[in-house]
Amino acid sequence: MTKVTAQMSVSLDGFYTGPRDTHAPADMSGWMRGPEAPGFFRVTRWAVDAMAWRERQGFAGGEQSVDSEIVAEMFAAAGAYVMGRRMFDAGEVPWGDEPPFRAPVFVVTHRPREVLERAGGTSFTFVTEGVERAVELARDAAGGKDVAVAGGGELLRQVLAAGLLDQLELHISPVLLGDGQRLFDSSLGLGADDGIELVPARVVETPGVTHIRYTVSGRSKLVLDDRGASGDLVASAGQ
Repeated sequence: MTKVTAQMSVSLDGFYTGPRDTHAPADMSGWMRGPEAPGFFRVTRWAVDAMAWRERQGFAGGEQSVDSEIVAEMFAAAGAYVMGRRMFDAGEVPWGDEPPFRAPVFVVTHRPREVLERAGGTSFTFVTEGVERAVELARDAAGGKDVAVAGGGELLRQVLAAGLLDQLELHISPVLLGDGQRLFDSSLGLGADDGIELVPARVVETPGVTHIRYTVSGRSKLVLDDRGASGDLVASAGQ
């Protein structure tokens, strides 16, 4: 059964990049020299060092490790991808003629563009009808495998807020960035008595990162727990 999944590397204080670059959305040429890149490459170091990641990018070297196995698992599970236009703009040139996805990619955007075909099975289809339509098209193209939300964080929040995400895996790097783009924020649209419940499904600890996989249960109302004030817990403890 096709699941909609997401993977995101974050710092311990919840940032997935450094502070937002102020360049125009269509101009990502200076991203590597801007404020986002240092934080991004710190939290994704575990993946960049992994043999499976480097092989997928066409690079030599890397470590054969549990982290590498998780990267390989991630690529193997995905039959199609959904990503934001800003991520595509930043990656189009560095990915080159043979991007690492090797599957259809659906780019959520307000700027139309013809389908871009690349070597190795990757194609980029630009979807202007919103995130729900992009996920629908990706499901149809996934061939029974998973739809992976490739990022960035803004798109992931949209998918999560729309109730479309089935599984979330966080890769938590042991670093505090102090500032940057926070993965989860008020754009989720949760009220004071709302929450999105997650069920931990797997935890893998390695020296450089902790991988936590969650099944997304969905929105629910938060219940005020006043048992301590009512004395119930105290009474129970004294019995």
